[in-house]
Amino acid sequence: MNRKQTVFSNCLRYAVERELLTTLPLDKVDWTPPETDDEIDFRFVPGPKLAKALIDAVGEQGERGRHLMAFFGCLYYAANRPGEAASLRKDDFTLPEEGWGEVLLSTSMPRVGSGWTDTRESFDTRGLKKRARKATRPVPIPPVLVRLVREHIKEFGTAEDGRPFRAAQGSHLSSKEYGETWKAARLAVLRESEAASPLADVPYSLRHAGVSLWLESGVSPAEVARRAGHSIAVLFRFYAKAIHRNQQRANQQIESALEAADED
Repeated sequence: MNRKQTVFSNCLRYAVERELLTTLPLDKVDWTPPETDDEIDFRFVPGPKLAKALIDAVGEQGERGRHLMAFFGCLYYAANRPGEAASLRKDDFTLPEEGWGEVLLSTSMPRVGSGWTDTRESFDTRGLKKRARKATRPVPIPPVLVRLVREHIKEFGTAEDGRPFRAAQGSHLSSKEYGETWKAARLAVLRESEAASPLADVPYSLRHAGVSLWLESGVSPAEVARRAGHSIAVLFRFYAKAIHRNQQRANQQIESALEAADED
């Protein structure tokens, strides 16, 4: 509702700018959107073991599934948004033979419909979410994702423009295509009762799982927010429970240090 209200308000502001309206009508409406609970329900966010099992199950869904393993790996191990991962080029990756690598995010390619783009294509290339158009975001990637991407490029190559992740005919990867593969992987891994629940119900769940993993591992919220492309305020609003658990562990460490000082 907040997003729709913002879009509608911008349309009306543009009408005022074009002198099609004399004033902004929304200013006369005494209404605010109802309060919502933005915090993520961690009962339905997959843990590391389940996230890996789901990605492995994706690879078992035929050639299309094998092609999407590294894509889903980027959503989990680098906490990419689907549109960010879909727009990556081979040159955006640093993939050493051993150890950690890096992915440099600079654009997002969400599907918006051909009627809403200047090129009349159904995909729009944009800057990173809520960042300046030329802003970039380097994200360290663990060896497991380095291997996934290296193996992916070795087996499937890239599109003409350097994109490693693409649709079966080489066009832009659509949410319908990777969404269907994700559904099949869920059914292969989850019990019937789990599959009927919201547990890992959409591919975006992997991003939530990746951010949660970083917080649970003790990475500072400021660094987690930077890697995920969040503001600190948004991170605290969506991941309050994970941050609170991390703070409890930090408090215990501080208390242990103080007790050790008293013993000396």
